[in-house]
Parts: sequence; C-alpha cells; structure tokens
Amino acid sequence: MQDRTTEGWIAGLIGMTIFSGSMPATKLAIAGFDPLFLTAARAALAGLLGALCLWRCRASVPAPRDLAALAVVALCVVLGFPLLSALALQGMPSTRSILFLGLLPLATATFGVLRGGERPSPAFWAWSAAGAALVCGFAAHRGAAGSLGADLTMILSVIICGLGYAEGGRLSRTLGGLRVICWALVVALPVSIIGGLFTAPAHWGGIAPSAWLGLAYVAVFSMFLGFVFWYRGLALGGIAAVGQLQLLQPFLGFFLASLVLREPVSGQLVLIALGVVFCVIGARHFSPAVRVPARQP
Repeated sequence: MQDRTTEGWIAGLIGMTIFSGSMPATKLAIAGFDPLFLTAARAALAGLLGALCLWRCRASVPAPRDLAALAVVALCVVLGFPLLSALALQGMPSTRSILFLGLLPLATATFGVLRGGERPSPAFWAWSAAGAALVCGFAAHRGAAGSLGADLTMILSVIICGLGYAEGGRLSRTLGGLRVICWALVVALPVSIIGGLFTAPAHWGGIAPSAWLGLAYVAVFSMFLGFVFWYRGLALGGIAAVGQLQLLQPFLGFFLASLVLREPVSGQLVLIALGVVFCVIGARHFSPAVRVPARQP
C-alpha cells in the first residue's frame, strides 16, 4: 500500500510539472489564435492522440455507468477549463493567472470529498488551507494588474478544473489514468472538431511560430500527457492528498514564465515557494492511504 501511494505521488508530481507550463503556453498561443479556436484545436489534436492510443492498446469501451462521469471530465478539463482560462488571460498577465491555480488543491480536495468519498483529517485540511493562504496572500501582495471580469473567470475555471480532476481521479481507480483521459478526449472529439472548423482563423500566414509552439504544448502535454500521470497519481495517492502538489504549480509556472515570457522572479517568491513545499509535506504526512480496486481490462 505504501509503495503504491509513493508511486501515486511521483506520478502526480510529473503531471503537475507538465501542467506548470500550461498558462505560459496558453499566453503564447492566444497571441495568434482566438480562445475559442485554441480550446477546440487543443482538444481535437489531443483527442486524435487519445483515439490512436485507445486503438493501439485495444482498450475496451467503458461501462455505461462510467459514461456520465467521462462526460463530466470532458466538459470540465477538456473544454471548460481551457476555454475559461484562455478568456481570462486576455485580461490579465500570465503571472496573475498562475497565482489563481494555488486555489486548485482546495477545489480538488473538496470535490474529492463530495465525489470520491474521501475523508481527510482536520490536520490535512489545516495544512491545505495554510498552503492556499500563502499563495493567495502572495497574490494579493503582488497586486498584478487584472480586471474583475478576468479574475472571476479564472476563479470559475479553477472550480470547474477541481471537479474534473476529482471525477477523473475517481474513475482512474478502476479505468486507469490513460483510459480516462483518452476516453474523455474522444467523448469531446465531435464538439472539438466541429468547433475548430467553425472558429479557424481566416488567414494563417501571420501567426507567429511562438503561437504554434504554445498550441502544440497545450495540446500534447497539457491536454494529454500531463493527465496520464496526474490521474494515475490521484488514483493511487488520493485525490485530496496528491492534489496538494498543485500548491507548487504556481511557482513552477513563475519559473517557466520567466524563461518563456521574460517575467521576473523575486527572492520573495522563492521564500513563499519554500513555505508551500513545507505545507505540501505536512498535508502528505496527514493524508490517508487509498485502497485502489482492481482495474478494468
């Protein structure tokens, strides 16, 4: 049990690291693409990868009882969060959007209780709240420019993403992380392909290479590979527990933003990041072990 929990934390850490580049990559992509097209295109490209993967693995079709949950995952993390975060980024710097992701652990843990049947201890909630408070306090102190509408849109995207993470993590206990994200992408594929065709740019020649790179990253890494590791981590280590790794995501995102977008990283940010690491360790210590049922073939 302990070995599987550790494996879950390692898988979750890899997935979280991949997700850390999502906001900077999205910021690059929306410089050349409309948010509606970007959302549809990343989902369609990842959906084709998911369909190919399912075909190569000869994966069985999910049971009817799982289809509704897969639709929730598709609506939340394939379509909802990408679209809302891209819209929010039109009215705020990438650094501010990254800070909002510090609220994801609480959202994921809450939905883990509501949908995953988990019951973390009061000490776990205390560590989780402390980590979120550090991130939110730093966000308030930093005071990066942003509009109220963009802030509210980003908060809504975080809530939706937390539901999608918890629902996918719950399903991954029986289906496996790879099958969950692949089937969710396939479920959304008709919408994403049609949406991409109707929102495609009228002219392609003026789109910068950086925008294409941003689209490639969010399609292949953020939309596909990251979820393979992330959902496996949530299934093995616990939705609420492994979800605390997302407290580190804003700070990795800052580092990547400084490299890609040339945004500065202060010494204060490093100190806050160390405090968040301490909170993640505390939440890990008080998180319960998760019993994982046999996976479907």
